[in-house]
Amino acid sequence: MKHFKKLINVDKEKRLFTAEGGIMISELNELLRDRGYALSVLGSISELTLAGVICTGTHGTGIQFGNLASSVTEIELMTSDGEIRTLSKEADGDVFRAAAVSLGCLGVILKVTAKCEEAFNLKQNSYGANIKDLLENLDVHLKASDHFRFMWYPHTDQCVTFHTRRTQEAVRRSHSWFWDYLIGFYLLEFLLWISTWFKGFVPLINRTYSRINSKPSEFIDVSYKVFNFNCLFRQYVMEWAIPIEKTQLALFELKNWIGNSGFEAHSPVEVRFVRGDDMLLSPANGRDVCYVNIIMYRPYNKLVAHAEYWEAFKQIMLRNDGRPHWAKDHLMTAKELRPLYPKWDTFCRIRQKMDPKGMFMNENLKNTLSYS
Repeated sequence: MKHFKKLINVDKEKRLFTAEGGIMISELNELLRDRGYALSVLGSISELTLAGVICTGTHGTGIQFGNLASSVTEIELMTSDGEIRTLSKEADGDVFRAAAVSLGCLGVILKVTAKCEEAFNLKQNSYGANIKDLLENLDVHLKASDHFRFMWYPHTDQCVTFHTRRTQEAVRRSHSWFWDYLIGFYLLEFLLWISTWFKGFVPLINRTYSRINSKPSEFIDVSYKVFNFNCLFRQYVMEWAIPIEKTQLALFELKNWIGNSGFEAHSPVEVRFVRGDDMLLSPANGRDVCYVNIIMYRPYNKLVAHAEYWEAFKQIMLRNDGRPHWAKDHLMTAKELRPLYPKWDTFCRIRQKMDPKGMFMNENLKNTLSYS
C-alpha cells in the first residue's frame, strides 16, 4: 500500500475528496490544506493510513462528529478473488456499512471518497476542573464547544478539560520547550522509570502533573495541529466506547476500583465523545458514545505490569454496555464480542461471502471473528 498514496481529487462543489487508501493522514492533511480544505475531525495522531483509520473506526472528539469512517461516501476495494468493487452507502447498504469499519478483512481498500470542509483554524482552551463537578455538568461542557474532551488523573480528583472551537482568528501558538518537553516529556519519563521500583511514587507523580497541566492555557493553530498532540513515549493503551449516559457511572466505578485496589495507575485517563453511526462493527453503532482510554507508560521501553488494571477496566466497561476500540488492546474473543453488536452476524455473513477462503484473516482476526 505504500505506493497507493495519492490525493486524486477534491470536488469543491460537493466538498468531497478522493484519495488512495495507503496515503498517510499526515500527508492528506497537508495536501487538503494546500487546496483550502480539511478533515472535520481527527484522532490524536496522523501517522496512520487513510484505509487504516477507516477500517478500525478511529475517532476524534465532538458530540456532533462521528468517527472518521462515518464521513466516507464511497470505497473502492479489491476482494480476495481479485475483483475491484466500488461500494457506496446508497447502492450497497449493509455491504458498504461492513466495509467502512471492516478490520481489514473484506479486502484491500484502494480508494476512499469522503467528506471534507473548508480549511479552518481551531482555538483550544484548557483548564483544571474537579471530576465530580465536571461530570455533574457534562451536558454543559458537551454543548460549550465543537470538540470537547478531558483527562482525569488517577489518584486525584483533578481533571484537565479541553474546549476546542473553530475560529477566524490567526494562528497564535503558546508552546514552551521547558514545560512541554523538559518537564512534560523527559522528566516525566524519568520519574515513571523510577516508579517501576518505587510504585508508591505514582500517585505523587499524578498529583504533581495534574497541578502543572491544570494551569489555564490557550492557543490557536490550523485544525490538524490542534487535533493531533504528542502521545509521549511507549505505552500500553486500552480504550472502550460506552453509551454517553453511562459516562459518570463508569468513571466513578473506575475511580473507586483504583482507590480500593491500590493499583498504581498512570495518568491520564482520556475521555472523548463521538456521535453515533450505522457502521456494522463501529463501537458507536446506534448510539452516541463516550470513549474512555486508559494508559500505562513504558519508560525507556521498560515492561510495566498492567494485566490487573486491564481486566478490571474491561469488566467495568462491559457492565456499562461498552464496546472495545478495534485498534487497541481489548482481550475479547468472538464469543464475547458477538452480543455487543446488533449486526455482528450480518457482518460475518458478508465477510464469509466476500472472502470465503479467509485470505484476509490473520490469527488476531480469527480469534476476533471465528465464533460466527
